[in-house]
Amino acid sequence: MKSSKKIRIATRSSPLALWQANAVKQKLESIGHNCVLVLIESTGDVQLNQPIYALGITGVFTKQLDIALLNNQADIAVHSLKDVPTKLPENIFLSAVLERGANEDVILVKDKEILNSTKATIATSSVRRSAQWLAKYPNHKMVPIRGNVQTRLRKFDETNDIDAVIFAKAGLERLNLLTTNTITLDWMLPAPSQGIIGIVCRDDDADMKEICSAINHQESFIAGYVERQFLNRLLGGCSVPISALAKISDNQLVFHGSIHALDGSKYFEEKRTLLLTEWESSGKEAAEKILKQAGAKELLEEIKNNNWDNESALD
Repeated sequence: MKSSKKIRIATRSSPLALWQANAVKQKLESIGHNCVLVLIESTGDVQLNQPIYALGITGVFTKQLDIALLNNQADIAVHSLKDVPTKLPENIFLSAVLERGANEDVILVKDKEILNSTKATIATSSVRRSAQWLAKYPNHKMVPIRGNVQTRLRKFDETNDIDAVIFAKAGLERLNLLTTNTITLDWMLPAPSQGIIGIVCRDDDADMKEICSAINHQESFIAGYVERQFLNRLLGGCSVPISALAKISDNQLVFHGSIHALDGSKYFEEKRTLLLTEWESSGKEAAEKILKQAGAKELLEEIKNNNWDNESALD
């Protein structure tokens, strides 16, 4: 189905967001649609003085784009799917995803020997990354860092008391910013849907739903769905260190999900392999398995009731 009008694509203005929006634009244009980008600033882009988990807002990188959709300023919006709340706003519909990029996290170091050191300062504003890092390196110090990819790289270069900073590999790859001092963290379990670009439209816009379905990558959609269902059942968000990864191979779905204490001192995980035909409830079932483990519910409550300090991110 070809649209007779230009499809308005809402996006944040950061270089990575623009890369992702242009990837969707190119996909749509390759099947005959005309598209134009509509730049919208998000709360997460504007409020750079606090860690994400301290903002107290659901969907800090998606809310303004959703509002633009609902106000008919745009026809679709493009997000990093890991930033999209598992409970979508009323009349917002996840219509498609592109093929998943790298799901791993990477660490950019000033000296590779830091990974063998008992003392180091590591920058990240992700409680998931911080918790998993502390589980492996309990004597390291974690500090928050905010801003888009280029801003965080600049802060890292200019700050002498930070030894390393953690990024999503997909972001650095898409911006051609991987260096010889970047190490892939194969042992770190990613955020649900990390590396997946999501496309949302209005739920009552049947034409856009049909148009977007033509560029949907079904295997990535299933993987993202399962991981987000796992996150949703555990009632998680940016402020809860929940990790999940679903992989599809030979008609099987291989899943690994976990939740960590904020200080990395304990964690609960679930690993399972099942038939791909069983994907629709697999994320929820994995979460239920974790919740049945002794101490898991108490850990979740402890994390949710944590009084976040409002320590500013690095300027």
